[in-house]
Amino acid sequence: MSGVESEADLPFAALHLLLRPVLEHVEALPRQQAESLRGALGLGGATRGDRFLVGLATLNLLVELSAAGPVLCLVDDAQWLDGESADALLFAARRLHAEPVAVLFAARDGDVRDGDFPARGLPELRLRELDAEAAGNLLAEQAADLPPTVRDQLMAEAGGNPLALIELPRMLTPEQRKGAMAPLTFFAGTAQPVTDRVLMGFRVRVSAFPAATRSCLLVAALDHHGGLEVLARAVSQLGASLVDFAEAERAGLVRVGPDGVAFHHPLVRTAVLLACDIGDRMAAHQALAETADDDRRAWHRAALTLQPDEEVAGELENLALLALRRGGQTAVSAAYARAAELSPDPGRAVRRWTAAAQAAIEAGLWQRAGELVTRARQRAETVTLTGSAQAELAYVRAKLEVEAGRPLDGVRLLHDGAEATDDLPSKLSLLAMAGYYTWPSSTHPDQLTLARRTEELCPDGEGPVEAVRTVNHSFRRVLEGDATPTLLSGRPGRDDHIPYELRCLQVFQGIVGEDIAGMLDAPTALVEECRVEGRLGRLPQAMVILAIAEVLGGRHPSARATVTTGLALASDVGQPMWRGYLAGIHAWLSAVAGAQEECEAMAEQAIRDADHRRWMPGAGWGECARAILDLGLGRYEAMLDRVDRAMSGPTSHAFLWRYSWPDYIEAAVRVGKPRRAQDLLHSLAASAEAAGRTAPLALLQRARALLSPDSAAGALYERALALHAQDRQPFDEARTRLVYGEWLRRNRRRAEARGQLQAAMEAFDHLGATPWAARAATEMRATGLSLPDRSQAADPLAVLTSQELQVVRLAATGASNREIGARLFLSPRTVASHLYKAFPKLGVASRAELARLELA
Repeated sequence: MSGVESEADLPFAALHLLLRPVLEHVEALPRQQAESLRGALGLGGATRGDRFLVGLATLNLLVELSAAGPVLCLVDDAQWLDGESADALLFAARRLHAEPVAVLFAARDGDVRDGDFPARGLPELRLRELDAEAAGNLLAEQAADLPPTVRDQLMAEAGGNPLALIELPRMLTPEQRKGAMAPLTFFAGTAQPVTDRVLMGFRVRVSAFPAATRSCLLVAALDHHGGLEVLARAVSQLGASLVDFAEAERAGLVRVGPDGVAFHHPLVRTAVLLACDIGDRMAAHQALAETADDDRRAWHRAALTLQPDEEVAGELENLALLALRRGGQTAVSAAYARAAELSPDPGRAVRRWTAAAQAAIEAGLWQRAGELVTRARQRAETVTLTGSAQAELAYVRAKLEVEAGRPLDGVRLLHDGAEATDDLPSKLSLLAMAGYYTWPSSTHPDQLTLARRTEELCPDGEGPVEAVRTVNHSFRRVLEGDATPTLLSGRPGRDDHIPYELRCLQVFQGIVGEDIAGMLDAPTALVEECRVEGRLGRLPQAMVILAIAEVLGGRHPSARATVTTGLALASDVGQPMWRGYLAGIHAWLSAVAGAQEECEAMAEQAIRDADHRRWMPGAGWGECARAILDLGLGRYEAMLDRVDRAMSGPTSHAFLWRYSWPDYIEAAVRVGKPRRAQDLLHSLAASAEAAGRTAPLALLQRARALLSPDSAAGALYERALALHAQDRQPFDEARTRLVYGEWLRRNRRRAEARGQLQAAMEAFDHLGATPWAARAATEMRATGLSLPDRSQAADPLAVLTSQELQVVRLAATGASNREIGARLFLSPRTVASHLYKAFPKLGVASRAELARLELA
């Protein structure tokens, strides 16, 4: 299959061409994937074809086919793939591991409109010119009858280009083939690229054909996948027939078959367009406009339209809406942009330019989106926009500002849009985004002023309105340094009238105010909703929220698995902000596990992404990860100094630092400087008592115990453990048991100490918190107890990779390989491979035996 430049704006056009011979196998896919793939290819109803869900369906379809034998997909001219097909195929290719499936992309440098073919994550091989020996062998195969002098000249002209070595001999005249000294027809001097010389050679050959043959070739070049029936009807309007392709076939430039016309090389198609004048091209577009299907008809009509025309613009807008239902954001953007160009009414033009920019953002085409916004703003200068149009344009401009590393400039635009519109859902969405973008910006003098302005713009009301006010009130208080911000009460439910951005904020803030037992409910539901609806583009943000909930709930193995999946998805969908956020959480988990190199690499990635975009959360997690690493490895002074610097730096307003207060207090006590912790103890007490929940109150009692004399510490530790028992957080509870066990040992209560330290060590082992487990083991030995070698993990789950752990947990629920693959965006064969590797590590031989393991 080859990418086609003229079809680069048709959603999933290339994928349809590739999969057309095997579409009968789509029924073997899970229902959601099958419906999404059919919708994307225009074979089903109005099912939305999310481009990454289509990628998962493509992956599983290729794997399904490989059951009958190895599968090889060859994709030539990948630089001309439509964006949706490229995304789907790359998504699939990056997830091929144990399957007998290979995908080979070939792309040319310098032919891409928006940069190189985005093959990130795939191995690359850059081809160079053939050496003299290989070039001579190829030329000998193609033209063994040529005299040596002619072959030498061809070798010099070709410059090691295989295409030139094959095509240039075919362009020689009979006299030249015999060695005549006349100049070669394709020779134009060494300054001309060899590809251009081949192209000109094709053009000369096309120009020599009869007019009817050229008309047939031109129609095929403009719409060569329309099928023979469409081609026959179109060329008949130009006074030709399919028979007129014969001369081009005999010349080896095309091949006509039941599925349409295949060009010998993409340069032949380009040569056809160059060999025909504008009158020929307009006539061909007219013929195709009257015969092609709806998708292509609108584009052919647009090619014929040189002046503003609302009828044609309306057809293109309808085409954009159809592409949107299929999930083709690149095609949506292209159709809206051309519709805007043809719009007589300035207001409609602005709205269409804005819609084109929004679709470009969804497709990850940020530079293109910026160009479209510029066109919208230029046209807006000639008309008074409605409030809704101003809000839509402000929303898109704000997205661009945030991506460019200017989040607070984006907030100002969101304020403008919110003031302009009377549409309540739109206003709430803009204000929710404004509040959120203000908080995660790096520290700036205008930050608090903007937060207050966002809160002022919030209308009065209940339901979603009250939620927006509460969220923004909370952000403002955090920026003012308040340790006890107002939190949302209750768990947010599914409400299609609530903007998605607001729902994410509700869930995010709800984590802070929720008990451990219910902390995962809303984030899990949000992730599952995105999965069920195929909104993979929203999943990285939802996975950030879920991973934070898992970390705060002490579910470290689950959090690591969520982060691993989220990082891969964020890279796939082009979301560096969420990738950096997830990298920061990954760094924290690595720090707790004692993986120093991994922690540093992830923290550096998170901080680098954050610095580039002035986006604080990822950097906050990265800094906090380094602090918890210092604490776990006993580098207490370094930990205190690091936190002191961070608390006065660009991440000082992160929610996360409130969770580090107990860590700071412990480090200060261990270095014999408890006075450094007194102020934070007061802040911790105010925050925990305001929340009124058992988990933070347990940490408060532990902190007080660390700072208290021995006469009071024991009771405080016992009170902390009693609170932990009411709302279990394994990591925090194990740390309380560790410091309590240390206190008991120092006070010569060794038997009691062993009980606490043993429980702590087992919990740390289960969490994979290696340095913490080692500390507990060291303390146990100090009580006089002999322990076995700690080089082997006591918990078998600790030896699993994050992906293996996810797969094993789902397998233990009875889920099939296909069901597990659908949830984790893997092929069933990859799932089987993970299970094959995990079973020996766990000491089991089948799924049934997983039930005896503690996999929660």
